[in-house]
Amino acid sequence: MIEPDLRARILAEPERLLDDRDVMNALVAANERALGENVVDLRGIAMQRLEARLDRLEDTHRSVIAAAYENLAGTNQVHRAVLQMLEPTDFEAFIASLTGEVAQILRVDHVRLVLETLQEDGESDPVLRRLGEVLQVVPQGFVGHYLTNGRNGPGRPVVLRAVTGLAAAFYGPRADDIRSEALMKLDLGPGRLPGMLVFASEDPNQFKATHGTDLLAFFAGVFERAMRRWLG
Repeated sequence: MIEPDLRARILAEPERLLDDRDVMNALVAANERALGENVVDLRGIAMQRLEARLDRLEDTHRSVIAAAYENLAGTNQVHRAVLQMLEPTDFEAFIASLTGEVAQILRVDHVRLVLETLQEDGESDPVLRRLGEVLQVVPQGFVGHYLTNGRNGPGRPVVLRAVTGLAAAFYGPRADDIRSEALMKLDLGPGRLPGMLVFASEDPNQFKATHGTDLLAFFAGVFERAMRRWLG
């Protein structure tokens, strides 16, 4: 028999037993043993199914919270990068910020701005040379070719992927270290050839095709509008 004090406490607050999963499992198991092997207790089966559903709901709840937190953190990160990018008051500092504070905020290992040109000697321009490694001048059609990995088609405005065979020529000596990249096509205004903003990472999982592109599309939109103003 249950001790009188314990029995009185249970009768006074039975909801405490109902809220304790381990105690309820023990009670159900004891009840099944008392019934014997030839009797099926549907209440125990129903409770097991409810517990399984509860476990699945808890896992889903945790996943939703984690995804929401990650999305919020990513949004704040991009907003900080945008504010930092808009801080410089001259074009050279604007471009240089990409490889400095902006790259640090976004935690990318390599940033490159790609501009198409019709002139074969575009890279010899002294103004472009002062911008350093961040700027790469390429022939017309390069952006579309690189975005689609050499396949025909318009391509998406934002592409996240592991590096492809084109990386060796594009990144040069750094190609062996780069594992994933984010490619953002830039519309620099009427009458101008397209450009491309590239974020590259040594982490193969930083940019994957399954990741969302909304935040990078927003960043690219701000960047191309700033570029239009600088280009006049």
